Amino acid sequence: MHGSTELTGDLDLLWDADPSSAAALGAAFAAAGCRLRADDTSEASTDPELLLRPKATFDSTRACGDCCTPSLPWGGVDLRAVLARSETATAPDGLEIRIPTLPDLIHMQRALGRPKDLRRAAELERLRETP
Repeated sequence: MHGSTELTGDLDLLWDADPSSAAALGAAFAAAGCRLRADDTSEASTDPELLLRPKATFDSTRACGDCCTPSLPWGGVDLRAVLARSETATAPDGLEIRIPTLPDLIHMQRALGRPKDLRRAAELERLRETP
């Protein structure tokens, strides 16, 4: 969303893990034809309780990825603050999508520290510095 030229193989989602929203989020995944899993190897489920774990995976014929929460080890990044600062985009059907700000995304990737995250953070830094 911020201009990286590197394609990823999946879609990572971050949500605040509010238990009162788990059923609605689970229903949204089901409506999109997604199957939920506790991890990449577990059996598919429709149980929205999976979404309250630090991370659940989802897959469908169109998309796959991770649904992450602030309780994952984010290297000291305050994900609730990141969510609060996120930019909001609204789809034509009214769905609101929050996107981390570019500085927050760079900070998150640097905190994770995996080679691919550091590579992407460096690219986003260059994009941010380009007039």
